[in-house]
Amino acid sequence: MDADLYDEFGNYIGPEIESEEEDEDSDDDFNRAKIRDNDENEDEEMEDDADNQMSIVLHEDKRYYPTSAEVFGPDVETIVQEEDTQALTVPLIAPIKRKKFQIKEQQLPETIYDMEFLVDMMNTPHLIRNVALIGHLHHGKTSLVDCLIRQTHPDFVESDEERELRYTDTLFTEQQRGVSIKATPVTLVLPDVKGKSYLMNIFDTPGHVNFSDEVTAALQICDGVVIFVDAAEGVMLNTERLIKHSIQEKMAITLCVNKIDRLVLELKLPPQDAYYKIRHIIDEVNGLISLYSDDKEPKIMSPILGNVCFASSQYAVCFTLRSFAKLYSYMSPELDISEFARRLWGDIYFNSKTRKFSKKPPHGSAQRSFVEFILEPLYKLFAQIVGDVDSTLPAILEELTIRVTKQEMKMNIKPLLRLICGRFLNDFSGLVEMCVTHIPSPIDNARRKVENIYSGPLTNSVLAENMFNCDPEGKLMVHSSKMYPTDDCTFFQVLGRVFSGTLYAGQEVRLLGENYSLADEEDSRVLTVGRLWIYEARYRVEVNRVPAGNWVLIEGIDHPIVKTSTITDLNVAEDVYIFRPLKFNTQSVIKIAVEPVNPSELPKMLDGLRKVNKSYPLLNTRVEESGEHVVLGTGELYLDCVMHDLRKMYSEIDIKVADPVVSFCETVVETSSLKCFAETPNKKNKITMIAEPLEKGLAEDIENQIVSINWNRKKLGEFFQSKYDWDLLAARSIWAFGPDITGPNILVDDTLPSEVDKTLLSSVKDSIVQGFQWGTREGPLCEEPIRNVKFKILDAVVAAEPLHRGGGQIIPTARRVAYSAFLMATPRLMEPYLFVEVQAPADCVSAVYNVLAKRRGHVTQDAPVPGSPLYTIKAFIPAIDSFGFETDLRTHTQGQAFCLSVFHHWQIVPGDPLDKSIVIRPLEPQPATHLAREFMIKTRRRKGLSEDVSINKFFDDPMLLELAKQDVMFNYPL
Repeated sequence: MDADLYDEFGNYIGPEIESEEEDEDSDDDFNRAKIRDNDENEDEEMEDDADNQMSIVLHEDKRYYPTSAEVFGPDVETIVQEEDTQALTVPLIAPIKRKKFQIKEQQLPETIYDMEFLVDMMNTPHLIRNVALIGHLHHGKTSLVDCLIRQTHPDFVESDEERELRYTDTLFTEQQRGVSIKATPVTLVLPDVKGKSYLMNIFDTPGHVNFSDEVTAALQICDGVVIFVDAAEGVMLNTERLIKHSIQEKMAITLCVNKIDRLVLELKLPPQDAYYKIRHIIDEVNGLISLYSDDKEPKIMSPILGNVCFASSQYAVCFTLRSFAKLYSYMSPELDISEFARRLWGDIYFNSKTRKFSKKPPHGSAQRSFVEFILEPLYKLFAQIVGDVDSTLPAILEELTIRVTKQEMKMNIKPLLRLICGRFLNDFSGLVEMCVTHIPSPIDNARRKVENIYSGPLTNSVLAENMFNCDPEGKLMVHSSKMYPTDDCTFFQVLGRVFSGTLYAGQEVRLLGENYSLADEEDSRVLTVGRLWIYEARYRVEVNRVPAGNWVLIEGIDHPIVKTSTITDLNVAEDVYIFRPLKFNTQSVIKIAVEPVNPSELPKMLDGLRKVNKSYPLLNTRVEESGEHVVLGTGELYLDCVMHDLRKMYSEIDIKVADPVVSFCETVVETSSLKCFAETPNKKNKITMIAEPLEKGLAEDIENQIVSINWNRKKLGEFFQSKYDWDLLAARSIWAFGPDITGPNILVDDTLPSEVDKTLLSSVKDSIVQGFQWGTREGPLCEEPIRNVKFKILDAVVAAEPLHRGGGQIIPTARRVAYSAFLMATPRLMEPYLFVEVQAPADCVSAVYNVLAKRRGHVTQDAPVPGSPLYTIKAFIPAIDSFGFETDLRTHTQGQAFCLSVFHHWQIVPGDPLDKSIVIRPLEPQPATHLAREFMIKTRRRKGLSEDVSINKFFDDPMLLELAKQDVMFNYPL
């Protein structure tokens, strides 16, 4: 057949013939003749080709094409369309998008251990350790993981040794900024001091205080932490917060004093002073642990106990007393390592004449054993490499049996330091032994972990028993706390920990979201698990099953998950409860409004917002009544990273961002001036209520879950009676916290049985509680949450007939009476305050004070950093005045000051927000007493509300008459 006339299926396509309407008949005749000619010419050829069934048959002057069944088979349906439904610009088969946002290995790299060995170790939970590396910004967590990667992955020892690897900073934005943004896990097989291998699941977390939500997500599936402290900077802002957070999460704690090279090379401290500096850091950490710990005898950090290690991740140095003592055993094989290590810390001295240790110095110039046996050898090694490479270093290296080639001796100072120190101390076995000894395995820590994060019953429960035993044969229970995007950013892979049972690829599971409960099972799905991986930051190892005690990266179940989830078997005999959601140590108080530049791209932006919400644990997104889309985060850097991901990764559109603002809260400072009441629309029910401030510290106790509304009445009554001196009857009459179970407001039934029918009141309790929670979620001043307010029900008239006391009558009435009681109790606005820590040289301290003063900030403490030329200034600053503070600070100190800020507390804004005498003029600075009014009016304008609070909305006519009698209406516009 002529290839030009037939397509690949044998259908006649023929040459294109131009035709005009008037010559249609003649054209048809011409086409028929053309076809007949072709058929006659090719008759012989067609007969020879017996397999060809695609020839064209002419019947009654009409063309006939074979059916789709003849061409494609009997089960194929074909659809013929006259016109293209797809635009020419859209390809028929769209190419797979691979967005370049992270560094990824294309194939499995070479490791010093076999991957099959790593996978086999997952079956032995007593040899597994789940550890999070936490600490302040730039205290060396990621650099230490780099050292572990170099130890286990020969491919990653770079040719240019001075270049930082930053292996777990897989995002390009992390590499460019030089700061970790996401918590990233790696799983490695590492040996301890004795050479025994352990499976180390290590979570490298961000140190910037804005990203502390990533640390919370990591702690949720870890058993212990290693706290990193820079030997030069000491305990910083985030160090203290993370120690407190780890204690709250019941983590096993160990300490790594990192960057000890800075004591030698930067601060140039003598060995004796370096010892004092290190000891001061350990004492400071112990002070914080004892401050925040509930235990009568909290576990202290001490090098003697082995829960403190010393490191310089830049120069591949890491040791504990025991691992360093082992170096001396090569010279003296009969040396008892444990006993020798125990004498290497504290006020213990070595007498070279008697060759014994004593607590008293043998002579005036005697050095402590830690200085003599550890610091001085390190100082000498550093000094020789930095100072005199050619003359004396070769002799010292020969004495230490460290082999260095002539080519290596020509290296620059920094890579040579790393090379020699790495060969001197061999590996990071000291860190591994510290984790193995002082952080429990998944099977040993299972009970403690489950008691802390599982919301279900722990007794008479097969599920709980399976989790306590970390039983791979038990019912499946997996808790996920993090999600990582795929290469095309369309889906997420879910990172979780298997608490019991074994998870298989392709298994059908039941996924429970954060809103799931036995009463409301809507947030529940049945899904099929896709592939399973062990996550190694830049590459992944695929496995077909993961037993209890391990971390796993799961494909195909991300769609219904918002933040965290619980994954279990389909057929579980008993009731399944969820693992509790993440409990953060900070709040999202900075907010920005976003909208697409092109309004037609709104669906893309909404899809991007949903995805970015999954990616950041503490990010909140919501729609205001005005229709604007609001994104809430912890700080400016946090929101900058969120917007980068939203624009470049998840939506790929242009997005406009409004100037940042902050969340406010509404509160009261006095008790309601009169009893406020409201009647239901049907006039059959009446609720009377007053509002008053809560006791100091009570709102924080509720938010930190020190007290729970789910306690029984007796326990709840005892707590409020003993700690806050409440009347026992009132303490036992608490109905609810609001706006949710950890909300900082309380609803109390203060009615007397002699005056109110308690049975009828109990019948409408749920409706009143719903009205209270609705009201506290968005207050009357500017629809911001109410905080620190106690609402008391003083009287209630409830209709006897159930028909007249339904939720539609009671709920809005309860909300209205709560608002009126609130407005009668001297309402005030509250704004978030940030805690700021600034490090600057002594000559810049005055400039820091000036910058803070301009922004309503005030200094609480300034003190020199021990053993360094810097000062630390601690201060509070209103969040609304903090935008651009860091840039301003650096400008005024020529870049010498560095600051970090984090949400600390809520504080009342000066001024009365309802004072009508205050006139807000645009672009004019307001005095301090006008701030509350200004904030309220501007917030209402932004949300599309009326300019001022209208009292008619919340007060019935009888109540307005009562107000007129009391003469308290002068503040309120009608």
